Amino acid sequence: MPLWLREFRWHQSPTAVFLSLPLRGARATPANIFCSERYLKVSIPPFLFEVILYAPIDDTNSTAKIGNGNIFFTLYKKEPAMWDSLTLENADKEQLQYLRENAVLKAQQKAKEETEAKKATKEEHKKYALEATMKLEEAERKRIEDLKEKERQKVTEELELWKNQQKDADKYKSIQKEGELHQEIGQLKERKNEKMTKTRIPNEGTSKPRPKPTKGCHGSCSIFSPNVKEEQLPAPRSAATIKVNFTPRVFPTALRESRVAEEEEWLHKQAEARRTISADLSELQDLKEEEKNPDWLKDKGNKMFAMGNYLAAVNAYNLALRLNNKLPLLYLNRAACHLKLRNLHKAIEDSSKALELLTPPVPDNEDARVKAYVRRGTAFCQLELYTEGLQDYEAALKIDPKNKNIEKDAEKIRHLIQGTMQGS
Repeated sequence: MPLWLREFRWHQSPTAVFLSLPLRGARATPANIFCSERYLKVSIPPFLFEVILYAPIDDTNSTAKIGNGNIFFTLYKKEPAMWDSLTLENADKEQLQYLRENAVLKAQQKAKEETEAKKATKEEHKKYALEATMKLEEAERKRIEDLKEKERQKVTEELELWKNQQKDADKYKSIQKEGELHQEIGQLKERKNEKMTKTRIPNEGTSKPRPKPTKGCHGSCSIFSPNVKEEQLPAPRSAATIKVNFTPRVFPTALRESRVAEEEEWLHKQAEARRTISADLSELQDLKEEEKNPDWLKDKGNKMFAMGNYLAAVNAYNLALRLNNKLPLLYLNRAACHLKLRNLHKAIEDSSKALELLTPPVPDNEDARVKAYVRRGTAFCQLELYTEGLQDYEAALKIDPKNKNIEKDAEKIRHLIQGTMQGS
């Protein structure tokens, strides 16, 4: 049976009621006090104090101070007036019970509203933080792109300058070759004249008819022949570029080695996946258009992962998957985050979903399938399911048999399985 506290002192003003309640050696905390518009209760086992107030009060601004073995209440009235008494008089038991239950219900409703308000405020702060982070990342990305553009322009200008220098050098070489050719022809003419002078000196007394030069060159003749005129020399050959055209291919394999039907099916699935975007989520209405792009969110998650902020990366991948749940790389990247966070079952689920979407198996998705098998196998091994993990590692080796790291990890798993079997 509770011991009712009947002793208390109170006085009032037109706007407030001041109540002093002795504790009789009991120790009170704010959790022992309950106050609403018409109901005041102090429960400190085995003591109990309970009153139905004469008129409504402002329970939000009213205060209670604990000290010197007393609780001092300052209750502000909703309507300025002088009360005839502290409690409601001539109230039957049913009315008191109704007021008590109504006060408890109102307190519960108020607590629920405060909780929802705190939750909404927390969501607003979280959304603001995400937007601020995105803006910072966007500014950094723009700065990097500007630097890349400046560097690209610089390289392009240097390349154009080099091309112009090469053209000038080629022209200089061609002019030099033409000069050398003309010089050689001049030397040949001088030699010819010298020979003719030498043959003319012993026969000065006898004049022989001078043979007329032939107009044509019968038989085989060379460009260095003295009978060849300068106008008959062939012009230097002009430089030319032979262009080789290849059959356009989407995939890196040769056409004779590829599986055209499966590759076309993979391309069709990827195109359909990129067209499947559901942007009707209410929480995305305040975001920019680029922030509603799954590829942009994937890049955002990749940057967060590289910085070690795995929870933020998971949030970015989650939002991207809500926009488009048909892209296998989103599941594959989120599986890597879950591995870092030790969410092993979730890592297995995401890796399996990625493998389900990476069909049909074609050379273009080989790397993604290898990563999916390795990440799922790693999660199995960390759960001590070595047999399942070895199966995934062997599947990855079938796709990429030259990968030494996967081969070493598979060998370690085999030794673990053998050790477990010998130990049992």
